[in-house]
Amino acid sequence: MTDAIQDQDKFVTVGKYVESVDAQMAKGLLESAGIECFLQGENANSLLGAAFRARLLVHKQDEETARQLLGSTSGESNDQEDDGDL
Repeated sequence: MTDAIQDQDKFVTVGKYVESVDAQMAKGLLESAGIECFLQGENANSLLGAAFRARLLVHKQDEETARQLLGSTSGESNDQEDDGDL
């Protein structure tokens, strides 16, 4: 997965989370569905609280499926605001 992370043009943000536990749960949901994903900024979030959000990223081709899976879960942590590709 290290090579995939280096090629960030192929990843998009599908969720933003203030609480790292929520981010980890969403990541686990996507991974259990076979969607490769990773979190960005989860450690910065623990340092400065609400100043940062952990971002959940997936491959561009998995974006629609990931959003559907995340949308089927309850909670307000999933931020659907599109801030562009990485």
